[in-house]
Amino acid sequence: MPASLGPAFLITALNIRCRDFRYVIPFILQSGLSISPIGFSSAIVPDRWRFWYSLNSMVGIIDGFRWCVLGGGSPLYRPGFLLRLAVVALFLWLGIRYFRRTEHSVADLI
Repeated sequence: MPASLGPAFLITALNIRCRDFRYVIPFILQSGLSISPIGFSSAIVPDRWRFWYSLNSMVGIIDGFRWCVLGGGSPLYRPGFLLRLAVVALFLWLGIRYFRRTEHSVADLI
């Protein structure tokens, strides 16, 4: 839940402040889903790109589901897992901070 709560606060505040941001959101989601490992395993990503590939939050979710279903046959990439935890904490902090800063003007903008 915290993984989606931070970006939700951030997107909500940006959507209220910048009306055109609603047209950018589907593009960002579509781009993120097209590079997610649904039809292929994350193990085929070269090691030099694996850490940066782990920035996609769906990589951890899909790999974790694959690990549960296949009984641990697909090993988790631990540096990527720790990176995703840090990214979730960062987005949660940024989202709450930005939303709290802009919430007093929400009624005026709507």
